[in-house]
Amino acid sequence: MSNHGLSYQTRKALTVQLGENAGTEIANLLQRLAAQIEELKRSKVNITPVVPTIRRDFDPLEAIESEKF
Repeated sequence: MSNHGLSYQTRKALTVQLGENAGTEIANLLQRLAAQIEELKRSKVNITPVVPTIRRDFDPLEAIESEKF
């Protein structure tokens, strides 16, 4: 698992600009979000469609004219 923590300088800037409580809360939220994103990337599953999708730009008359059945 990779390090999701913010650097000391970033945490310090957040607490200076937003106050101790708000800065710490936002830093913790960012850390949790980064961990959740990493988990989603790790558990991502590629889906292969079983039934071909219908092309929305398909024109049946064009297919007849070009003999693409």
